[in-house]
Amino acid sequence: MNDTAIFAPLLIKIKIRYMNLHEYQGKEILASYGVTVQRGIVASTPDEAVAAAKKLSEETGTGWWVLKAQIHAGGRGKGGGVKLAKSLDDVKNIASDIIGMQLVTPQTSAEGKKVHQVLVAEDVYYPGDSETSEIYMSVLLNRNTGRNMIMYSTEGGMDIEEVADKTPHLIFTEEIDPKVGLQGFQARKIAFNLGLSGKAFKEMTKFVMSLYKAYDGIDASLFEINPVLKTSDDKILAVDAKVTLDDNGLFRHKDYAEMRDKREEDPIDVEAGEAGLNFVNLDGNVGCMVNGAGLAMATMDIIKMAGGNPANFLDVGGTADAARVEKAFRIILQDEKVEAILVNIFGGIVRCDRVAQGVIDAYQNIGDINVPIIVRLQGTNAEEAKKMIDESGLEVHSAIVLKEAADKVKELIG
Repeated sequence: MNDTAIFAPLLIKIKIRYMNLHEYQGKEILASYGVTVQRGIVASTPDEAVAAAKKLSEETGTGWWVLKAQIHAGGRGKGGGVKLAKSLDDVKNIASDIIGMQLVTPQTSAEGKKVHQVLVAEDVYYPGDSETSEIYMSVLLNRNTGRNMIMYSTEGGMDIEEVADKTPHLIFTEEIDPKVGLQGFQARKIAFNLGLSGKAFKEMTKFVMSLYKAYDGIDASLFEINPVLKTSDDKILAVDAKVTLDDNGLFRHKDYAEMRDKREEDPIDVEAGEAGLNFVNLDGNVGCMVNGAGLAMATMDIIKMAGGNPANFLDVGGTADAARVEKAFRIILQDEKVEAILVNIFGGIVRCDRVAQGVIDAYQNIGDINVPIIVRLQGTNAEEAKKMIDESGLEVHSAIVLKEAADKVKELIG
């Protein structure tokens, strides 16, 4: 079996289960758990940005401000989404430039992402201070061991992938035993490996303990802070915050669920989610409509093995009625790369003849479907379903065996 078939289930699982937060939202959560953060105020207009800068000056005494585009992607500075303002006029001008821009970073598509908000943050770097240092730190699950771990490095401010490639000896990890949680000696070990001493050592130990408490407390799947800043007066604070939440834990954190920014997500993904469909857009040319995640993964793999490429993962669930089937068709057909659609339904909870009727109704309601549709229905009333498809008079091809369906797809798309 090829690599795409092997890794498809993992990629799908990652994309379905997680929700990203903006930097300002992540910092709010960190602060609530006692983590010291770079203070800032989010703004949606240039005037709001100026007001935020004035308020920060009153509260912190800062005379310079950092304006950061709020999008769900890293590398914002490389695309012009992070800039320093040395006056209120600068704040207004920079905010005018960033808000509304289409920001392209190494982690976005070529189209980039539209910026709707900026975070106006206090400048925490002391001019001409050579004793300030930047640290990389993240908390995440080590899938190889099934344990949470803290990854950290003295090379903060850089892409951690580049550090791992060029200087892997500068990356440290600390695994946490789930039975006892993060222990004090582990936090002290992290501070020691970072070369800290005195007040900075104590501050880092406290920082690490609070960071892990936040990660564990909100059911996060990732906390990444790059950089954690050590100032010349030995303060330790989070200058950035990338936070990803586990969707499966959101029922315990309804306030965090409300932080979801649908503007940052693919509109098709949002539409599918609102319709109750599990959908992930991929790069292939064969649309898939299946009931059940396991069957969907098997369908994608068999398409790949037959020489095709799955264009999506779409699980219509156990109630594949006519309305859901029609909605699924409409979502798949929004992808211009789709050259064929394979419907693979096992009739257990739902009867195959009902699914067949749903396919026929959807085909007639949508109209002008210019790609071949291959339907494979197995289970309850499968024979009746095949007969309905064959006698419908529509350009719909039926199949019995999954490999037969995949080969039919390959034949039709050449």
